[in-house]
Amino acid sequence: MAMTDPLGDMLTRIRNGQRAKKDSVLSPASKLRARVLEVLQREGYIRGYSEDATGAHPQLRIELKYFEGEPAIKHVQRVSKPGRRVYSGSKELPVVRNGLGITIVSTPKGVLSDAEARLQNVGGEVLAEVF
Repeated sequence: MAMTDPLGDMLTRIRNGQRAKKDSVLSPASKLRARVLEVLQREGYIRGYSEDATGAHPQLRIELKYFEGEPAIKHVQRVSKPGRRVYSGSKELPVVRNGLGITIVSTPKGVLSDAEARLQNVGGEVLAEVF
């Protein structure tokens, strides 16, 4: 059976792994997923990730981050879904929790956080919100 929302699946694996207090989770590899993980790592929500090519299909090993026993990611939600795409200009990018969280945006200049997209004055597809 084909997966309809691969990015949503990865975000759900991260959410479930943190609720189960896992050190790391595995997710099938893709370029988009790797770029989203780079943004999460830059912003300090995960410790890191690595590509694990031991099986037939490459996997991404995502190292989850905790602070005093609590997950670093309190909330992660997919915004633009396959059934309803959400786009935003650089001036209209949503602000999550008055700037305490981030919005992940797919732009012509790559996958960026909302603050990076505002600095570069680019908009795009709003992929997810994290805080």
